[in-house]
Amino acid sequence: MFSTFKSSKKWLFTLGGLLGLFGLIAFTEIRHGQKHVRKVVIQIDQMDGNRFLTRRDVMGYLTNEGADPIIGKDYASVNLKRLEKRLQQHGLVKNCQISRDLPGDLLVVIEQPHPLARLLVSGEGVRILSGQYVSEEGRFFPISMNYSARVPILTGRYFEQNRSLTSERNRPLLELLKRINDDPFWRAQIAELSVDKEGMVTMQPQLGNHQIEFGLPTELDAKFRKLKLVYTDILPAKTWDRYSRINVQYRNQIICE
Repeated sequence: MFSTFKSSKKWLFTLGGLLGLFGLIAFTEIRHGQKHVRKVVIQIDQMDGNRFLTRRDVMGYLTNEGADPIIGKDYASVNLKRLEKRLQQHGLVKNCQISRDLPGDLLVVIEQPHPLARLLVSGEGVRILSGQYVSEEGRFFPISMNYSARVPILTGRYFEQNRSLTSERNRPLLELLKRINDDPFWRAQIAELSVDKEGMVTMQPQLGNHQIEFGLPTELDAKFRKLKLVYTDILPAKTWDRYSRINVQYRNQIICE
């Protein structure tokens, strides 16, 4: 009988504890849901120093340029997923995550796209910088009034029909841009890439008066090995202005003229 009483007492304590826990959780959720947006805390990544977005930009996106204010709003009427979707509609936002904390702050974490190159368009003999970069995913995104990234220029008729490099067909060109971006030597050396209608690449370096005929963006390892040989052995021995044309597109050949 004593054993039965002890077991019943233990069961009642357990049940009471669970009810108390559930009650505390429910109370916290109710209090949490009743809070208003006290302030908006924005965190923007700055990969490689890129500062395309400011806090003012993000607040403008979140509030639809002030038409839909957030601060002071009851959290019960704040749709976090809808706010995330609103932010992701802007080209300067790659990813975002919005949450809230217990004091009532709205937490916004922004990931910016990483630029590999900037598109330059030509018209009637005039070269005009367009309002687009190409990201590491191959998507074109708009420039920012806040910051201009130091990346190579992209030109050529290839981009009249290719406004994205996300397809399998364009992957070799995207890999070429990544290779240049990932290598400090080539990132400092290559100023411009021109791509003709057939996809043949010609590069313009920062130093020297020559152009580099790279050909199709294939066999990157072999072509860059040959090009590195030109820059480390041939040009220092012959002077940087000796050649106007360097061709590395053919297998086992380097043509300097």
